[in-house]
Amino acid sequence: MLRLQQKSYKYLFNIILIFFLTSNTSFADIVKPNINIQAIKVVKMQLTALMKNDSPYKDFGIVQTWEFAHPKNQRVTGPLERFKNMMKTDSYSMLINHKGHEIKEVYKSTEVATFEVTVLDKEKNYYKFKWQVEKYKLDGPLKNCWLTTAVSQPMPMGSSI
Repeated sequence: MLRLQQKSYKYLFNIILIFFLTSNTSFADIVKPNINIQAIKVVKMQLTALMKNDSPYKDFGIVQTWEFAHPKNQRVTGPLERFKNMMKTDSYSMLINHKGHEIKEVYKSTEVATFEVTVLDKEKNYYKFKWQVEKYKLDGPLKNCWLTTAVSQPMPMGSSI
């Protein structure tokens, strides 16, 4: 009986070990678009990633944001290295490592959602953005996924001090 129990534990241990060794998921994995991620969750995910841009590795937040950019936007703002550079310009740098954000839904249909995003940057200045996501309509792995189609230029709102 004891020998059978030991074999069962060893078998279970091997199954768990194989699972962890073959799993593609780690704390540093980029989340990919899927139809189960709602519009507001896309915006939250992007902002949260940008808030901690260099964790768990350099520019992780920008890469995560890029992953949920609509292919039309990726063609205009990409490739990824160009997008990284754009995010670090005066137009969007306040999103990198910002201190906090607030998201308010202002419009939502079955195909488009628009949010008013207020960001407190690392210098303690507030900025407002219009952030729009749309459901991808073409066939393929992105079909019916919410993806970012537009982020406005920042509107400065002053200092928190």
